[in-house]
Amino acid sequence: MSVSEQFKPAFLEDVVGDRFGRYSKYIIQDRAIPDIRDGLKPVQRRILYAMYESGNTPDKPYRKSAKTVGDVMGNYHPHGDSSIYDGMVRMAQPWKMGHVLVDGHGNWGSMDDDPAAAMRYTEARLSPIAMELLRDIEKDTVLFRPNFDNTEEEPAVLPARFPNLLVNGSSGISSGFATEIPTHNLREIIDACVALIDKPNIELDDILNIVQGPDFPTGGIIMGEEGIREAYRTGKGRIYIRSKTEIEDMRGGRQQIVITEIPYQVVKSRLVTAMENIRLEKKVDGLAEVRDESGREGLRIVVELKKEADAQGILNYLFKKTDLQTAYNFNMVSIVNKTPMQLGLMPMLTAYINHQKEVVTARTQYDLKKAEDRGHVLEGLVKALDILDDVIATIKASNNRQDAQQNLVDKFGFSERQADAILTLQLYRLTNLELSSLDKELNEIRKKIAELQAILASERKLLSVIKKELTDIRQRFGIDRRSAVQGEIEEIKVNLEVMVNAEDVIVTVSNDGYVKRTSLLSFTRSGGELHSSGVKEGDHIRHVFEVNTLDKLLIFTQKGQYFSLPVHLVPEFKWKDNGTAIVNVISIAKEDQIVAVIPVKSFDDEALSLMFVSRRGQVKRTLLKEYETNRSAAVVACKVSDGDELLQVMLSDAAQELLLITKLGMSIRFHESEINPMGRAASGVRGIQLREEDELAAVMRVSGDEGEVTVITDIGWGKRSLLLDYQLQGRGGKGMQTFEFKEGKRVKPNGSKLIGAFYSKEAYSIILLSSTHAAHQLITEHAPLMDRKSIGKSLVSLEKEEYLVKAYVL
Repeated sequence: MSVSEQFKPAFLEDVVGDRFGRYSKYIIQDRAIPDIRDGLKPVQRRILYAMYESGNTPDKPYRKSAKTVGDVMGNYHPHGDSSIYDGMVRMAQPWKMGHVLVDGHGNWGSMDDDPAAAMRYTEARLSPIAMELLRDIEKDTVLFRPNFDNTEEEPAVLPARFPNLLVNGSSGISSGFATEIPTHNLREIIDACVALIDKPNIELDDILNIVQGPDFPTGGIIMGEEGIREAYRTGKGRIYIRSKTEIEDMRGGRQQIVITEIPYQVVKSRLVTAMENIRLEKKVDGLAEVRDESGREGLRIVVELKKEADAQGILNYLFKKTDLQTAYNFNMVSIVNKTPMQLGLMPMLTAYINHQKEVVTARTQYDLKKAEDRGHVLEGLVKALDILDDVIATIKASNNRQDAQQNLVDKFGFSERQADAILTLQLYRLTNLELSSLDKELNEIRKKIAELQAILASERKLLSVIKKELTDIRQRFGIDRRSAVQGEIEEIKVNLEVMVNAEDVIVTVSNDGYVKRTSLLSFTRSGGELHSSGVKEGDHIRHVFEVNTLDKLLIFTQKGQYFSLPVHLVPEFKWKDNGTAIVNVISIAKEDQIVAVIPVKSFDDEALSLMFVSRRGQVKRTLLKEYETNRSAAVVACKVSDGDELLQVMLSDAAQELLLITKLGMSIRFHESEINPMGRAASGVRGIQLREEDELAAVMRVSGDEGEVTVITDIGWGKRSLLLDYQLQGRGGKGMQTFEFKEGKRVKPNGSKLIGAFYSKEAYSIILLSSTHAAHQLITEHAPLMDRKSIGKSLVSLEKEEYLVKAYVL
């Protein structure tokens, strides 16, 4: 046969699928997932059995861990010493196990995630409760299988005389499966087993009256009764574990938070570091010091607070932002009949009880066989002693031992086993005292045989034995519950006042989109003038707000989106600094622009709305409370049609009127109440009917008859008209003329469109921005007072080819 003929073609996916399937099966069954019967992974089972076999028991001195690891690796677990020692370390750590299975001596790590010392330095032996996992293993109670090289035999499962899977829990990840089973209280789990034995059809609700929930070795407060119920019903569920904390008073009116229990599997040192980083980064105002005072007396972390700090508010913040409170997700997967299954509490208890039935039945059969053998021997001895002289004579007349044994069988009807026992009988056993003791022992053996046979014949008696032995373990090893269970999940509310120091500040936004927050002290030291703020060359301030750091800014864009920006997150600069580009603070798109910035102290006012007005004359009113959000990304503020954009957004109480001015000189005035409140994402209704080439130039809120309206064209012409001239109309009409544009070759033009309109009762300054980036200033009273439909007068001197592009009030 040639070399080429020794190879067979195969598809890669078939080969890889087959190999990975085998690998996955091995990992799931023999590495990562515990057996439902004894709650142990193979490496843990092998460690315990190797220690038991070598006599490394609680009544003996400690033995070097390296010897145990070597025994396990050499005889049962050929996967390297680190995986074996890691498994051994976990079983010796009381903050990970409900009841440690390995009694460690030396440095076995700490809650700070310090590693255990090398195995050549540490010593260990089995813990007393671990002996209950192995008890009766020598009585053929469990199946044994060959080890990896067929030189030894190892148990496929341990007898597990207590429900270790639930008591000590388990966690692991394999290919396609993971498991997360929490630790439980030994007394509660055994009581649940007894209740299930007494009443096999017991309901889960009745079991939940016994098993309150998990019981973690690190204590803590468990929240989420529904999560516990769901997990015990399906095998999956979520609970929250909160640290046990107390707020203590100190001298000088100060307080401190003392933490004495932390959530399960939380590394204490990382938790302390996280809280210290919050203090250093000043994310919360009020933290003075964080100390770890843990020692021989137990865990104790102290968070010292500054004077007048809100202790409960800071504690809530720490619950929310650190592992002082964590979520725990049940995923109760275990190996059942060589198959990974996700089970609830009842099937797990049932599987354990069935395992105990098998263990106790096998042990009883083993004891019965031994007892029957001993009873058979005793019956022969008693019978022989009754005819002692004849027996002795027969033995004396025999040629050798084998002949004597055969003669006893033939002459007196003894079995070979009885004849052998007679021949090995020592002479001192012929005394009267020994004769009576043989009778007594025979009676006891017969009584024991009857008891064992009764157990095998009656499941009720078998279950009674299991109950008795479980109750004995409960009494010897049971401890009080360490984790408190709280039905409701407390919502963590963190007031902004806890995180931010309340301070009055000034926020500015420039035309080019530069933003900054300035303290009043810096503003005052720089001269205290609003127009003197620092800006880049060619830029100018568009919005100035005197706000508090606890307020929020609602920033609206042309495309109908908005951002909710807390004032305290606006970068702080000196008054003379330019600030930072707003794209560094919020994720506004390059092609989008800011049209309005509205500071908000509270969203609770039901009377306040936001009024939206678009270039194409659409208007919309939505309650302010609908814009409350904690999201930092863009949120839809208003639906904007293609070819349209938002012109203005304003706060409204629906008690005034809107005056819309178009670029071609039309206007309409109608009451705000004509616009019914709509949803946040609505597009609105028509405010004014526009010609195809027209669009809105300005919008303002007005009321009554007092005041004037100033309009300005693109070449600096303008005028004032009385508000009284703008009659109230219905929403959606064509409106009325507010400015007349001059047309003709011989007529000096007054502009081609309006770029702004302003309502005033008292004089104020208007900033006019030209195409050359020059800023012109106009006082409203300098505009001549004229009729609504007049042509206006020139108000601003512009260079040739220069025109105005924007008009706004600072």
